[in-house]
Amino acid sequence: MVLIFLLTEDVPVVYKEGQMKKKRGNKYLENYINGEMIGPESDTYIDNYNPATGAVYSFIPDSDKKDVAIAVKAADKAFNSWSQTPVDKRCRIMLRIADLIEQNLENLALAESIDNGKPLSLAKSIDIPRASANFRFFATGIMHFASESHIMENSAINYTNRKPLGVVGCISPWNLPLYLFTWKIAPAIATGNCVVAKPSEITPMTADLLSGICIEAGLPPGVLNIVHGYGHKVGKAITEHPKVKGISFTGGTKTGQEIAQVTAGTFKKLSLEMGGKNPNIIFADCNFDEMMRTTLRSSFSNQGQICLCGPRIFIEKPIYEKFKKEFVERTKKLKVGDPLSPKSRQGAVVSKEHFEKILYYIDLAKKEGGKILCGGKKATVTASRCKNGWFIEPTIIEGLPPKCRTNQEEIFGPVATIMPFERESEVIRYANSTPYGLSATIWTEDISKAHRTAALIEAGIIWVNCWLVRDLRTPFGGVKNSGMGREGGWEALRFFTEPQNVCVKLQ
Repeated sequence: MVLIFLLTEDVPVVYKEGQMKKKRGNKYLENYINGEMIGPESDTYIDNYNPATGAVYSFIPDSDKKDVAIAVKAADKAFNSWSQTPVDKRCRIMLRIADLIEQNLENLALAESIDNGKPLSLAKSIDIPRASANFRFFATGIMHFASESHIMENSAINYTNRKPLGVVGCISPWNLPLYLFTWKIAPAIATGNCVVAKPSEITPMTADLLSGICIEAGLPPGVLNIVHGYGHKVGKAITEHPKVKGISFTGGTKTGQEIAQVTAGTFKKLSLEMGGKNPNIIFADCNFDEMMRTTLRSSFSNQGQICLCGPRIFIEKPIYEKFKKEFVERTKKLKVGDPLSPKSRQGAVVSKEHFEKILYYIDLAKKEGGKILCGGKKATVTASRCKNGWFIEPTIIEGLPPKCRTNQEEIFGPVATIMPFERESEVIRYANSTPYGLSATIWTEDISKAHRTAALIEAGIIWVNCWLVRDLRTPFGGVKNSGMGREGGWEALRFFTEPQNVCVKLQ
């Protein structure tokens, strides 16, 4: 199968309701419901922008609760058959999806880069390979997912059934579109659930292409349904639907709080992975060269639009000035440019609204007394097609206290703050000062210090002398305002199933 992706961007922005079916072409995305590609019930569409050019280049279904109701009905109808499908058959279908993602890596990566603004090289090396790996991991994982039994000597034997929930909702964000979309869908369908999924309306393209892959792979109709549209329409309708038994959400803390409130009286299972304001703690006894290379990545990868980035950097005083000098020098060398150019290391941020938000926080940092060491403004990109794109220079700020708004609120952009510290107890207090608790990075060659510090950091994921090293078998998630529940490995398979104990009396 070959996926066709159009690069032309001369689509008219003005269109009228009711005229879509006459004008609709390949630039108009469709919902994937009950195994078919169909337009939204409203027959209206949302502009989809290319962040690198600032221009509309495709249109997204402006779906609502009517579309969600149709998708839930299809999922509910498919559930009985899919949940009874032998795990080896589910495994084979999912492995076929993984293979097709790999075969279409170039087109999927191109779509991801254009839709999100990230460098094409990043989409090729990380996003799309990980999407394939997600399907492959959970396809094989379900073959080894076992239940427990407990013997009561001379009395009874207990065994545990793990039954799929039924229809579940998967809502994913815009920063790692296909990567995180498949991270939720794969374990859900592996365990026998049927899914109604909502990709971000800001980056819908690879979810649309995944629809075609699922059809090609032979995934039965209704097992996966993809409904495009706004969160306040589609996401809300998925969350509120009485037949949706569980919600897996990744996105902003405010939206996660709203989901928790809406579902509080319904007792749906929830997995919420939300924001982060992660500390990067650098002790003087670190491997300086390795730390510096990795810190550059953990600060600015994907334009800082990764929930696991470490934008709050704490450096032990003896090496603070050395760190500052080299970090600024290396950051200035990061090439901000056309995401499609192999020379670009930084692309565009995802939307105009997000572009303006990041610049707001840079201005706030100045007002709070911060000194801009580099960056701090819109980046000038030489490619003529990118003259109206949303590019921001990688920015480093010093001189801010740990408790200021810039260091407490999630910016989610190419902005890092640096702060010196003297004692372990001091930096632990700084690290734990935010309402978030997703991840942290610790740099030291003293293993006792590493364990000691890690144990006291309030975060769900700790990296020692590395960053973003991910084993799909491990639990993933945060504490405090960063979320509830865990994804990954058996944790994901357990989330999408309900344990049932069966007690059989021994004769």
